Amino acid sequence: MPKISPDLLSVLRCPVTGSTLVQEGEELVSTAAGDSGEKLRYAIEDGIPLLLPPELLSAATAASSDQHDGGRASAASGSASSSSAAEDPASAE
Repeated sequence: MPKISPDLLSVLRCPVTGSTLVQEGEELVSTAAGDSGEKLRYAIEDGIPLLLPPELLSAATAASSDQHDGGRASAASGSASSSSAAEDPASAE
């Protein structure tokens, strides 16, 4: 079980309640309860705390990797080829 350093824990806050977090096993737990009355729990994966509110975490894990960049990778490669032709009129012929 990777332990989060005390220095990092001292600056991390629950994104929902703003409260401090404590490590319990493989999770960080808020010290204040959320709207549901329960303390919020955040997974730690590969030593990295996943501090997304529960309603956003399910959407983030369901999205495919090309959806995370907003389609910019494919749009950028498409615009790069068309812009190079526009910059060099001889190559467009």
